[in-house]
Amino acid sequence: MPKISAVIITFNEEKNIGRCLDSLVDIADEIIVVDSFSTDKTEAICREKGAAFVTHPFEGHIEQKNHAWQQANFDYVLSVDADEEVSEELKQSILAEKERLSLDGYQFNRLTNYCGKWIRHSGWYPDTKMRLFRKGRGKWGGSNPHDLYLLDDPKSSQHLVGDLLHYTFYTVDEHRAQVKKFTDISSLAAFKEGKRSSWVRILVSPMAKFIRNYFMHRGFLDGYYGLLICSISARATYLKYSKLYQLQKAAGNQQH
Repeated sequence: MPKISAVIITFNEEKNIGRCLDSLVDIADEIIVVDSFSTDKTEAICREKGAAFVTHPFEGHIEQKNHAWQQANFDYVLSVDADEEVSEELKQSILAEKERLSLDGYQFNRLTNYCGKWIRHSGWYPDTKMRLFRKGRGKWGGSNPHDLYLLDDPKSSQHLVGDLLHYTFYTVDEHRAQVKKFTDISSLAAFKEGKRSSWVRILVSPMAKFIRNYFMHRGFLDGYYGLLICSISARATYLKYSKLYQLQKAAGNQQH
């Protein structure tokens, strides 16, 4: 039977990491945590639960995850974030597949818990993720901070039943704070990739984002939190393109 290495990147995740590690015990043949110098109890919890714990400077989500899977000793890697938990149904799917692992990648849906409520619409579900993969048959890509695992051969993959449970925000203030931080990162990444903004995009894109998530993706079915999520997501779009526009202006001023 093929063995599985579970890998997790962390920074100050004492609130979440114990739950994450507990959900991996029956699946993983080793658990490796790659930490970017946490100052809370993350390391103590990981060591107490028997995970291998290594440190590495954080250069970006994509870069850190590519470094993490390279630490794995086995051919198959299960990449899980510290604020995620493998559900019982997904665990059983992985264990059943573990008997005959042969494809390059396995994907599954991610279900997010927002302030205590499971969000099944609002553009947040099914949120399919490729998280179980064979080493050397792909790599993490995308655009920071939104990483995406890319297989060399996308056809060599399968969808597994069961949800990866994502405990994203415990308060709305945490969500707003992350939006500010992530739009700083995403606007800079977009600028470096040669993407550009405009006043039209700044004004139209947030409205389009809200309409798509709240109406087309039925965010209204998530009630009060659905309205909050769709509103904050629209604001995130506004901030990203506004910050990108400011970067453009700053670069233009430097050239003159």
